Amino acid sequence: MDIKNIKKEFPIFKQKINGKSLVYLDSANSSQKPQVVIDKISNFYETEFSNVGRSVHTLAVKATNRFEASRDKVQKYLNAKHREEIIFTKGATEAINLVASSFGKKYVNNGDEILITELEHHSNYVPWHYLRLEKGAIIKFAQVNKDGDVEIEEIKKLITKKTKIIAITHISNVTGAILPIEKIIELAKEKNIPVLIDGTQGAPHSLIDMQKIDCDFYAISCHKMYGPNGLGILYMKKKWVDALPPYQGGGGMINEVKQQEITFADNHTKFEAGTMQTAEVVSFAESLNFIEELGITNIAKHENETLEYGLEKLRMNNSIKIIGSPKSRGSVLCFTLKDIHPHDIATILDEDGVAIRAGHHCCQILHEKLGMAATARASIGVYNDKEDMDKLSEAIKNCQKVFKN
Repeated sequence: MDIKNIKKEFPIFKQKINGKSLVYLDSANSSQKPQVVIDKISNFYETEFSNVGRSVHTLAVKATNRFEASRDKVQKYLNAKHREEIIFTKGATEAINLVASSFGKKYVNNGDEILITELEHHSNYVPWHYLRLEKGAIIKFAQVNKDGDVEIEEIKKLITKKTKIIAITHISNVTGAILPIEKIIELAKEKNIPVLIDGTQGAPHSLIDMQKIDCDFYAISCHKMYGPNGLGILYMKKKWVDALPPYQGGGGMINEVKQQEITFADNHTKFEAGTMQTAEVVSFAESLNFIEELGITNIAKHENETLEYGLEKLRMNNSIKIIGSPKSRGSVLCFTLKDIHPHDIATILDEDGVAIRAGHHCCQILHEKLGMAATARASIGVYNDKEDMDKLSEAIKNCQKVFKN
């Protein structure tokens, strides 16, 4: 496959939107799916479907083997030490809720502190808020600076003897800031504090090596990695797999059930209660094959070049304000347009076939800090190129003409 011609691998780009070629700039929200992933889901349902880990008939054995082979694939892709460190969830949101619930139940008490940042998506704040309500925990927010970054010194000064866990985003879905996660993890280890990384924006755009990053938990949203909806990955270091209690109860996560006593599985399966999303797990292995064939470093290079070109184009328009100027920026370009509400921008751009997102992007705390109710966001995937950035720029100019008239 060639990145320059990669759009042909995605059937959605064959259609027209309002008579125009689709320019999809909403990948931070959810990525489009290549044909190989769509075919894998369809083929699995047509020829191999069964529930996993329960029956012993041919289809069940084949489906179970496919399911567990996908776990092995994810383990290899993330360079995790143990396959038991890979836990399938319904999404990154559930992955973070799982950690907050299980870790909090066992280790967080009244007055203990949870350290997050002002950049966090609601999915990496609300679950910790529950611990604040239930356990009397204290949430501390590392402040974002004027450039949209969170500095390592800001994290350092907030750590105390009561800090029980640090939970931070890898890449902001608003400012695009790439946080210094390895330095933060190194700092946390000196204090024996576990670290959770919200990798929903990091995993689709960068090499994720658990041996190098060495965090305790890393949450991934598969639908942002050219994979299916309704599936997430939680990397959980094995010591926590062994130590933490189950998150939910049901079939598949037990060892033995009696009327007066229940014992739970002693490995990762204790976190995978109920019927798992088998087709999605199996097809996600195909998503990883797709990424590996292109090469994640090649993808990152292509996206960075597209982003820099887009920033240059938009900065030529004096009415556009780019949100944030972090030291290192991921594939996110948030902006405002003078005297035009972001929702109106998104609506008018759609008339030109340009799909962006408008709103607070599930980051109300950050938007309040910025003094804005909403922003417009263009986010880049492997299928975007400089031509798309040209079309975005022209669509914005057309939007200005509409409101000028």
